[in-house]
Amino acid sequence: MELNERELEKYSSAVTLSDMEIFVFPELLYSLVLANIMSPIVWAWRDDPWFSKVSNKNAYRKVMRLKQFIMNNFEFNLDLDTWGLTNSDEELRRFEPFIDLDIVKSSNALFGYGGDKYYFDLDIRRHFGLDKYTTSAIPYWKTETVEAMSAFHLKEGYQRGAGECVSLSTLYAAALFVVCEIPLDDIFLMATPLHSQNYICVADGILTNNRRIVTKNMLFNGTELTAKSQRALRNEQVTIVSHHTGHIHVAYQEATIAPASYDRFQQEISDYLVVDKIDYDILINFLRFHSELQSCFQIEHSCHGKPRYVAAEKVFACEHASSYRANSETSFHLLEEMDQYEFFSDPIDSRIILNQFESFLKERHVDPHKPETLQEFATALNCRNEKAKEIAAKLLSFCHLEPRLPETKKRFVKSPPIEIAPQMGRTGIIEYLRTMRKETPIADLAFYAYRDMASCSWKPFMKAALERNPVCRDASAKMNNAELTAHFKNMPSESIYDGGRLAQPDEVWNFKTGDGLEKAICFACILKDRNPDIPISINSDGKTAQLKSKQVQIELPTEKGLRVELSI
Repeated sequence: MELNERELEKYSSAVTLSDMEIFVFPELLYSLVLANIMSPIVWAWRDDPWFSKVSNKNAYRKVMRLKQFIMNNFEFNLDLDTWGLTNSDEELRRFEPFIDLDIVKSSNALFGYGGDKYYFDLDIRRHFGLDKYTTSAIPYWKTETVEAMSAFHLKEGYQRGAGECVSLSTLYAAALFVVCEIPLDDIFLMATPLHSQNYICVADGILTNNRRIVTKNMLFNGTELTAKSQRALRNEQVTIVSHHTGHIHVAYQEATIAPASYDRFQQEISDYLVVDKIDYDILINFLRFHSELQSCFQIEHSCHGKPRYVAAEKVFACEHASSYRANSETSFHLLEEMDQYEFFSDPIDSRIILNQFESFLKERHVDPHKPETLQEFATALNCRNEKAKEIAAKLLSFCHLEPRLPETKKRFVKSPPIEIAPQMGRTGIIEYLRTMRKETPIADLAFYAYRDMASCSWKPFMKAALERNPVCRDASAKMNNAELTAHFKNMPSESIYDGGRLAQPDEVWNFKTGDGLEKAICFACILKDRNPDIPISINSDGKTAQLKSKQVQIELPTEKGLRVELSI
């Protein structure tokens, strides 16, 4: 297949899969999902004892089981040193032919984005450790395949698999389909400038958030999980929504997602992001979330038949050391655990008695869809505390998130959907996707993300290898050619990818293992960086890989079965 310059940039990006590449080429997000669906690793999970009885569970229980498996086997990783650094000016020049650079700078975390107040106040460069580099230095936040994620246990300092947020979201999407047999039609991927998560149309809705999953109840329980789960959707513009029917991107006028599917997504996530009714438990959750307002309230409790009063912040503080919560079902037990000296015999001045509103909220339907229904609640608060209006306004905001999704004023272009089912099996799905390669670029790009070099052009793979693998070059800077030759000969010869699929050089270096052909490409990447003008050749007859240059000649065994002659 002959690729023009624009196509070559996109197809090589399907190999490296950095966050910024996915931002510019949104097709890549779903291509990685399909690559993970094709992976033997994900299909092997179906036979893991952990999932032995999962087929008997409902969809919600299946998702919960998967969540714990991912929690047990993968860490969240945002180490800048994993995939090395690049330069913002260089990357902006690279993407200039494809997207308005002002859009990139204003909405991508790596180029000065400050849309989320939390990270903006925190200083995003310092938060991610970039402050120790020049202001133009940015990391290659590469989105790992499931093979690379699983291989992290081979890297020093890691005991199990690992991955960043986009890696985890695409892994979740694939595993939800393969292991939990959730239809692709029910899985929507969302990318924001600082985060990536999925919305799953199961029960009242489920959000994946890094390794965790968030139900609607969890989203509004007022804990730290609430803050983390709500942050991106409350503060950030959703850049991409991706689905098996296509995608929609905030910066591009052309969208390929089926309009009916996008309408469904908008409706379902909107319902998910608002509580059905503001009851006493929601009020408690709200105060747990907005701890600065707890000082406006007190709680009444009967001690030996007499009313006693305690500052609300004292009660919420006790939750940390108790299995009980301040919510209606367990509040009595929590208050019983508290020491008597925390209570006052008379109401505390200028504080609202919180549990007096339990009956109020039962009798009146305070609906977050209708802000005017909060007026009565605010009025009831007003006679007791000067912060009534602030409390009511923040309560409404807590209960009703309005996500900023890509607008529908787009040119919707019909694209063939990916129609697969778990019952087709791994082999059947791979064969189906092969037949779709000429029908939709998502399927074609998936094989590049899958690293299937038996059926893909070498040019994108080698472009990615030579241009975007700084770790192997930097880490080997003090090694001479003889030391490098010994290093690669002594390195274990097992690839992290099966069959004719290949690791990129930095994967070989980071995980300290690789097939002979992978090692030869990694070695060539280092040599070419040191001496750009010296020709290098790599030849493989399927059993032996040879690297030749004026300075180095090395022969390594390969089990990839790939016959190739590469001239660099």
